[in-house]
Formats: sequence, structure tokens, C-alpha cells
Amino acid sequence: MSLFSELYQRINQPTLERASQIKLLICDVDGVFSDGRIYLGNNGEELKAFHTRDGYGIKALRQAGVEVAVITGRNSAIVQQRMTALSVQYIYQGQENKLAAFEELLQKLQLNAANVAYIGDDLADWQVMQHCGLAVAVKDAHPYLVKHAGYVTSLNGGFGAVRELCDLLLISQQKFGLFDGSSA
Repeated sequence: MSLFSELYQRINQPTLERASQIKLLICDVDGVFSDGRIYLGNNGEELKAFHTRDGYGIKALRQAGVEVAVITGRNSAIVQQRMTALSVQYIYQGQENKLAAFEELLQKLQLNAANVAYIGDDLADWQVMQHCGLAVAVKDAHPYLVKHAGYVTSLNGGFGAVRELCDLLLISQQKFGLFDGSSA
């Protein structure tokens, strides 16, 4: 049994092997980094909650040499602020066509799609997920994604699902526990 299976849930060897090849993690935001709810105030302010454990996982992954990007359909100053705090360099907001952003990232980073993991929660994410080496759905994702993903997290979006995936990548690449920074 792997360390990952002890911490989260049983995982098969082929998924561990795919995870060991990942050089880029792409994340959706709403429903993945957050619980998917958007709080709107009377003065137009928008609020989202982000889990600090997800932030720690992203920073640990980046320190381990795995690049991180976000591709989201919405535009939000909060997303820019949070991802900047996590030192995420590739932030694609307002993306109606997430596949175009995905292809741009592959070219920019000179990567093969097999070396990319994508985590999403809804049908708009499937257009990219089906091309990745590791397609991941959060536990509370749309049933279609849950059915077709290569891995489904044991945690819901906004409640540590991103950290779970980061731990999977770090453990499979034998880099788990090497980061001692903060979650920002």
C-alpha cells in the first residue's frame, strides 16, 4: 500500500505511474479551489473562500519542479490575487474555450499532453481533461466528470481536493514532505 492510499484512498498502480510523469498541473478555479459558490455583496463585491491547505500543496508542488496553471471561465480580481500569492505564473481567466489556453500552455512550456494533469468540476473542464495524461475530478464534480475522470478526489472542491492531488503528484514523484514553507 502506498503512502497516498494511507492518507486519502486506495489508488491503482497505473494512476500512480501517470501521476509520476506530470510536469504541469492545470486547475479550474470555481468548484475546485473554491466550493463553487460565489458571494456577491450589495456594492458588487465578489467573495470566494480558498482553503489554505490547497495553497500549501500548490507551493510545495512548484518547489518540487511541477509547474501550475489555472484556466477559468470567469474573470475575478480575487483569483488573480490568490494565484499571485501562490506564485502561480500562468493564470488564464475569462476562457470560454479552455482548450485554446491548454494548447498555448503546452507550446509555451514545451510539454506533451501526457505530462499534464487537469482538475475540474464541471462539463466545461472536460474539453481539456480528455486530452491530459491525468484527468481528475473533485468528489462533488458533475456526474459525467466523475464517471470519466482517471481519478476522483476523496475531498470536495474548496475543501482540500487540490491539496489531495498535489500530494498524489508529490508522493508519486518521491518529493512528498520536502517543502517547509507556508500556504501564503
